Amino acid sequence: MNLGFLASGRGSNMQAVIDACKRGELAATPRVVISNNSASGALERARQEGIPAYHLSSHTHGEGLDEAILETLRRHEAQLVVLAGYMKKLGPRTLAAYRNRIVNIHPALLPKFGGQGMYGMNVHQAVIAAGERETGVTIHLVDEEYDHGATLAQARVPVLPGDTPETLARRVLEREHTFLVETLGRIVRGELPLD
Repeated sequence: MNLGFLASGRGSNMQAVIDACKRGELAATPRVVISNNSASGALERARQEGIPAYHLSSHTHGEGLDEAILETLRRHEAQLVVLAGYMKKLGPRTLAAYRNRIVNIHPALLPKFGGQGMYGMNVHQAVIAAGERETGVTIHLVDEEYDHGATLAQARVPVLPGDTPETLARRVLEREHTFLVETLGRIVRGELPLD
């Protein structure tokens, strides 16, 4: 299965998937990486791996961004799109063309701690402030709203006494790396239908 990635930041989840593909653990081929952030670690990782990498943003394409993203994914024959820390909503053309073939990873157990503004350290701070005893990772289909599409899989991570947002973030991210690969493996093998 050909994978397209959209990422805004470091790209560590994307790298975990790329590494699993290189090891033969995941029967997929990373074909393209798109970032709205020209300085993102994700673009640098893609270049180091020899994967076509593009900075596409409202600054580079304005109103034509949705079409540019869709055209780039199609040109590189992406069959499944993985949002790995992508901080923007996708446009209607991309969402329609890849309906039920775009997945996102979120560092909490949705529907808790999701929605606009709930990303990165904000999520872990909110989890701790709410006195939660567990958090985790959600992989879900992407629709027009932030963190809203159908949940495909969840993994639980305990909140330990004395956790800070930073310690919790590290533990959740570790689980994200393995869980994303596991879940994509189930999708590729047809064990986890997307419709």
